[in-house]
Amino acid sequence: MADIIALYGSPRRKGNTATLLDQAVAGAIAAGANVEKIVLRDYRISPCLEIYGCKKNGECSISDDFQEIRDRIIAAKGLIIATPIFFYTVSAHVKIFMDRCQSLWVKKYWIDKTPYNQWVPKRKGLIIAVGATKGKKLFDGMLLTMRYFFDVLDMVAWDSLLFRGLDHTGDVLSMPAYLDLARKKGGHFAKAVMSPDSE
Repeated sequence: MADIIALYGSPRRKGNTATLLDQAVAGAIAAGANVEKIVLRDYRISPCLEIYGCKKNGECSISDDFQEIRDRIIAAKGLIIATPIFFYTVSAHVKIFMDRCQSLWVKKYWIDKTPYNQWVPKRKGLIIAVGATKGKKLFDGMLLTMRYFFDVLDMVAWDSLLFRGLDHTGDVLSMPAYLDLARKKGGHFAKAVMSPDSE
């Protein structure tokens, strides 16, 4: 079982987001973590169809690759999620997966009746987001979306790496400070996740 799941949400396989995630993963592995990388575009995941079959037992009615990825994330201690910014929020691949986690929200708050804001985080998350523009609120929408996504996973946002000025493939290679930061943060995240005090 992986200590950390690294969820890659870009439609480009070898873009800037992938390069930065790979650096974070390398840092986490160097720190002793067992990391499993999941490339969302390689999986068959339907959008949420709002069937609400999940009201029965919290299980999504659509049977595809969503359940496999969900279970692997829940079994891990930490999640690194990496996404480029599209229209000031996450990529379509990430958003589709998030929307399917509505079934977890239903289970947590409707079926199990967990009081809002009265649950103990079981996992930690590290966010990596990559944007091209310099807008002041470039990452605001994404961070708010992540906050509620982490909520259904009983996860706290441990930290976020927000990278600007990256658009074309390979742009990040001319920014060694970004690469170094991602690698170091991945190592620190692994240590935080595996710490005995992380529970």
